[in-house]
Order: sequence, then structure tokens, then C-alpha cells
Amino acid sequence: MEKKIILKNISKVAGSTLVSRIFGYCRDMAIAHFFGAGFVADAFYVAYRIPNLLRRLLGEGALVASFIPVYTDYLEHKSQEERQKFLNTVFSCLITILVCVTILGIIFAPFIVRLLAPGFVDDSEKVRLVIILTRVMFPFFVAVGSAALLMGILYAHHIFIYSALSSCFLSISQLGFIFFLCPRVERPILWLAMSVVLGGFLQAAFQLIPLLKKKINLNFTFDWKNTGLQKVGFLMIPAALGASVDQVSAFVDVIFASYLKEGSVSALYYANHLMLLPLALFGIAVSAVSLPVLSKSSAYENLEKLKSQLIDNLNIMTYFIIPSTIGLFVLATPIIRLLFERGQFGASATIMSSYALKFYALGVLAYASVKIVATAYYSLKDTKTPVKVAVFSVFCNIILNILLMKPLELGGLALATAISSGLNAILLLYFLSKKIGSLGIFNDLTNFFKIIMSGFCMGFIIDWASQICSFQKFFAVFVPIFIGAIFYFLITYFLKVKEITYIIKNIKTN
Repeated sequence: MEKKIILKNISKVAGSTLVSRIFGYCRDMAIAHFFGAGFVADAFYVAYRIPNLLRRLLGEGALVASFIPVYTDYLEHKSQEERQKFLNTVFSCLITILVCVTILGIIFAPFIVRLLAPGFVDDSEKVRLVIILTRVMFPFFVAVGSAALLMGILYAHHIFIYSALSSCFLSISQLGFIFFLCPRVERPILWLAMSVVLGGFLQAAFQLIPLLKKKINLNFTFDWKNTGLQKVGFLMIPAALGASVDQVSAFVDVIFASYLKEGSVSALYYANHLMLLPLALFGIAVSAVSLPVLSKSSAYENLEKLKSQLIDNLNIMTYFIIPSTIGLFVLATPIIRLLFERGQFGASATIMSSYALKFYALGVLAYASVKIVATAYYSLKDTKTPVKVAVFSVFCNIILNILLMKPLELGGLALATAISSGLNAILLLYFLSKKIGSLGIFNDLTNFFKIIMSGFCMGFIIDWASQICSFQKFFAVFVPIFIGAIFYFLITYFLKVKEITYIIKNIKTN
């Protein structure tokens, strides 16, 4: 029964995330159309990554990972009054930190930009633009940091849809500015930066709706001695380091890309963003549902149940990620051409972006595995091990960037990220098995090989279908996806892959 509920929640998050991603790709299409993949777009995406790095450092990644296990303990063992006091304290301290960091970020923006985009230093005009955009977008950090806390509260109460849909407002805000203001103003990129900030605050406001329905109010109450706050802070320091390491890896790629030809930073962004679709639908969705569930098992010290839930979640994720990976690799060029090749985004930008996407696709399974396995550590209140492993993976990423950038250029940066993420996933699984005992990952290799074989067969089918439909952009993408999905589900059903059998069984019983 519990597995059925988890699968239902995963489907809700994946469905809501798909809606959010569709809006996100519409936004990216609009940005690509108006700004292309050159000077202005490079400056915007570098500036956008800076508050995004801090969001991961003190927001979504670290805060959610450290907050949910502690808040779950409060939900299971504490009174309503104690829970409310804990929430108010965390909220007050978080807002204070977010505002202070934002002010410092605006002041020191020139130093931050020169540190994180050294390849732009020789172009003073581009550096000035990045500094201006960074200052305009820094308040976005306050908005999404607040949204991260609201997300953590909702996840702990097993409310997932609002958080998954909330990021739609970020895209809607940017789309509104692009179509209604950008054509009418002199410096449209500045207005686009402002729309990012507005979208962030709308994202936070939307998540307040279910909290108000549950009569959970957040007020300013400072109690630095609150034991729950201290636990969150204790867990958050290594979690923040781990989250920052992940973002540092992305920034490393940007730094190296800034030394390549113009448009490389933008092309890398578009490829990375497309790679995030299957990761968000099946990796992040599964990990989002997993953390509160695993935290509950951890709260009652039921390690066998925790291991069983973790393996189930990894299996479900693998079933969907394998065909997504193969689909991204085979359809990289048709997807980029359909979504972005118009206006200022030309054929050369398509070639660069699709080239990077193929290499990014090789690491999707690893990226998703890291997200899910890390939740097991967080549920056990161990945020240090993921940090140590992540630091090692970033070091590997830097070395691989140096080795692969020259022969493979942009593709080398993406491949380095994929390989280092694979090492990250393997090490996390190894150390977790040392910590809680054998996970039994290799107990059913036959089922895994069935999925792999089905995926490769699907790959040949969609490649053939894409070539047949190459006369039209839309058909060259969606016809192969439709045919490939049907073929994959049918072959896994006839091979009796456990996950599809279980999904069909649940559909019949609903």
C-alpha cells in the first residue's frame, strides 16, 4: 500500500514538473529567439548563475536536505506549539541571512563576476553588462530561498504539487516581459533580469496557499537557542558545502566555456537545461518524494525498510531514465532545432548545443542516482559523506575538463561532468552500503539488463523514425518519441520487467 502511495506521489510530482518544464522551455525558446547564443545571452546566463549558486548553497539543496529530517521528527514526536515555534525561528533566521547575503552580493558584484567568469575579463563591455545584470537579479536569491523553506514544509506534509508547479511562475514572468516589454524598451536584457526577480517572489507566494489552508503561519520569532534550529544549522553546513560543490562544478564548466568561442556559455546552458528534463521528471521527482518517506523510516530506526524503499525508488527511476537518456542522445539535434533554431539562434548554435547535449545525456542516470541516494544520507542526518564524495567528483571534473576540453571542446566539458557524476553515484552507493549494510543492488541484474536492452532497441526505432520524419521539425521529434515510448512499454511488458508490471497492476486497481 505504501509503495502504491509513493508511486502515486511520484506521478503527481513528475506530471506537475512536466508542466513547469514546458513553460521553462517556452521561456528558453523566447530568450533564444530574441537574444540568440551570443554576447548578450552569455552575459545573462553568467549573471543568472551567480544568485542561482547561492540559492543552491543556502536555499533549495542545503535547506531542504537539512530541514525535512528535523521537521519530520517534530511532526512525529512534538506538539503543535513546538512545531510552530520551530518553523517561525527557522523562517526568521533564514530571511535575515538571505537579505544580508543579497546586500553583500550587490556590493561585491564586480569582484564576484571577475572571479567566476575570468574568460570575459578582456571584454570590458561584457563584464560591465554581467555586473549590472548580477546586481539586478541578486534579490532573486531572497525569493527562491524563501520558496525553498516553503517547499521543505510542504514536502514534509507530503504536499508536492504546489512546489512542482510553483516554478511555472518564474517562466511566466519572463515570458510576459519578453513579449510585452522587451520589444518596447531600449535595453530589454535588463527587463528580462527584473522579470527573474518578480518570478521568484511569485514562486514563493504560490506555495503559501496550501500552508494557509493547513493554518501554518510563519511569523518573525528569533530564538537562536532553539534546538531544532541548531540541528538544522548543524546539518546545513555540510549540506550547503555539498550543494555548493555541485554548483561549483557547473561554474567550473562555465569558466572553461568562457575560454571557448563566443556562444559556448549559452550553448552549454541550453544543453544542460534540456538534460535536466528527464532528471527533473524522474530523478528529482523521485528524490523529492523519497526524502520525507525515508526520514520517517529513519526516525523510527527501521533501516531494513529504509533500504527497501531506496532500492524501489532507484528501480522506478531507472526504468524511466534509461529510455530518456537514449532518446536525448539520438534526438539531440532535432530537439535543439525544434525548440531554439529561429531568430538570433542559428544553425551553428544548434550544432554546438546538440553536440554538448549528447555528452550530457550519457550522465543522466548518474545525475538522477546521486539525487536519490543522497536523500538516504540526509534522512539518516548524515550530510558530511555526500560532501566528501562531491568534493572528490568536482576535483575529477576539473581534471577531466582540462584533459577533454582541447580534443572535444564543448563536448569535453559535458562529458567531464557526466563521468564525474558517475563516480559520485558509485561512491555514494559504496559508502552507504558500508554504513547501513548491503543494499542488494545487484540482486536482480536480469531485470536491469532487460531495461537496457529495451532501451537500445527503442533507440534504433526512434533514430529510424526521426530520419523518416526529418522533412518537418515537429514531426522529427514527436513522432519518434511517441513511437519509441509505445515500443519501449510494449517490449518491457513482454519481457516482464518488474516496474511496468507493477505500474499496470496499480492502474488496474485504481
